[in-house]
Amino acid sequence: MEALREALRNPERVHAICEEYRAAAGVDRQHDMRDQIFGHRISCPLMALWSGTGAVATWYAEEGGPLVLWRQLADKLVGHAMPGGHLSPEENPTETAEELAEFFSDAASHSG
Repeated sequence: MEALREALRNPERVHAICEEYRAAAGVDRQHDMRDQIFGHRISCPLMALWSGTGAVATWYAEEGGPLVLWRQLADKLVGHAMPGGHLSPEENPTETAEELAEFFSDAASHSG
């Protein structure tokens, strides 16, 4: 968490984070819609992890959860809620690293 706090002391980094959020609400959505119109799908293995106690855990409940939405876009999807809040990777770095290591190991063994 201290590394995160230190990074956020840099105004250029804060600006970059804001630009990322701005793109997610704008141009990224336009690109996603275009991909859906043309039937483009994510064909590589994809893992979605989200906070089990954060907003994502409840925002998409009516649709069946985040994985239901991602399955509309991706062919090889795995994922689940993780312990922690909005910063769950920082709150649970060991569990996050283990999830990533297993995912990339499985993805590598199924490629080619």
